[in-house]
Amino acid sequence: MCTIKLKRAYDAPEATDGFRIFVDMIWPRGLSHARFHYNLWEKAIAPSSELREWFHSDPSSRWPEFEERYKAEQQQSRLFAKFKELVMQRPVVTLLYASRDRGRNNATVIYETLTAPALQTE
Repeated sequence: MCTIKLKRAYDAPEATDGFRIFVDMIWPRGLSHARFHYNLWEKAIAPSSELREWFHSDPSSRWPEFEERYKAEQQQSRLFAKFKELVMQRPVVTLLYASRDRGRNNATVIYETLTAPALQTE
């Protein structure tokens, strides 16, 4: 069984992070490639530009609908299905994101999708 963690890209890497996957479409502002440690940048599973821009115009009131829309994008994506397979093959995976909001960001939606009970029974 895979352990999945969430962490901001700006937080220091730790030995317990396992396989580190950056899940945003845009590079984290202010971080150099030398300073930001990740194993994989999986920008193809990030929310579409249209959805991301729509959400960022009013994140506090649009969060519930963003979650629904992003989960719908995930369900329609063959790349996301392959991403699930990749993640579940690892003992520990840390999903990295750049957002300041630790509770409302695309990585939390990915985390919820990956750890949903239906996924565990497949």
